[in-house]
Amino acid sequence: MHVDMLLMAIPPLAIYFLCAGVVGVESIGVPLPGEIVLVGAALLAARPGSHIDPLAVAASATAGAIVGDSIGYSVGRRYGTGLLDRLGRRFPKHLGPAHLTVARRIFDRHGVWAVLFGRFVAILRILAGPLAGTMKMHYPKFLAANATGAVLWAGGTVALIYLLGIVAETWLKRFSWIGLLVAVVGGLLVSRYVRHRVERAATREETAQ
Repeated sequence: MHVDMLLMAIPPLAIYFLCAGVVGVESIGVPLPGEIVLVGAALLAARPGSHIDPLAVAASATAGAIVGDSIGYSVGRRYGTGLLDRLGRRFPKHLGPAHLTVARRIFDRHGVWAVLFGRFVAILRILAGPLAGTMKMHYPKFLAANATGAVLWAGGTVALIYLLGIVAETWLKRFSWIGLLVAVVGGLLVSRYVRHRVERAATREETAQ
């Protein structure tokens, strides 16, 4: 069976639960590809004949982000920095000591703004909840920033990808394999660049210690 047919056969409800689940677990502090899942769901929603509602995709991701961050906040507040240290040992490539230092410094400088805009930065998207909890950030302020960031991130990402998917659909029909190749290579390059920048910042912090 063609890959497109397999993807289109996935029940919309499963897509919504997948978005909420992956984004939610990522927000608790476990490195998962939440953004990739969200982008993939938005692209599926943009396909002709799709029964996936882009608003439901955005809503499910938003709900997952808010609930996940709140759970991460509660766990971080209860278990403190020991939790972050354990996460660093469990996921050294993503949440090593230097990465945690970078994230803590950002939180020290920007407070609730780090929660709001951190939703758009991979390392802060994972650590915002637990870090805010360990730093005893006032929960109502955290929740307001968390919810606002989740709505902007999920809604903005889905809207952008959905519109781009609709615009590109006709072009991709003619050059589907070329479009796929460009998308994959472009995604890998962007991901590599972002990861390189984060690793450089983490290395500078580690050297300065």
